[in-house]
Amino acid sequence: MLLLTQDQRARLIANGQSRGDHLPVVKFFNPVGSGTWLFSELDEDGDTLFGLCDLGFGCPEMGSASLAEIAAVKLPFGLTIERDLCFEGRFPLTVYSDAARVAGGITEDMARLEATAAARANALSELPPP
Repeated sequence: MLLLTQDQRARLIANGQSRGDHLPVVKFFNPVGSGTWLFSELDEDGDTLFGLCDLGFGCPEMGSASLAEIAAVKLPFGLTIERDLCFEGRFPLTVYSDAARVAGGITEDMARLEATAAARANALSELPPP
């Protein structure tokens, strides 16, 4: 399976060239394990992705990963890391990250994500002005 479409690649690179808390563009997952990745940016090198990485140990974290290394992973039964064809990022990456820390893994539970987004907005509104 092609891990990134041309459109996704273009959106990831555009996000990587601008500052901000972007929506994740793509979700990768291990079809025979618990690894999940949500990526929002791609460096101009075409290989370095940035996003939320969860290897299934209960401690998801934001960071960078190599597209080439993810694509090279060989799994049992001849499988490879796959792209979730139905995934659509609905919240900024930090919302997914905060929700994942509480849940112990990346979640797409809409109620949990909405509550996390509301809590983030409330916490930000209580900060003193710059």
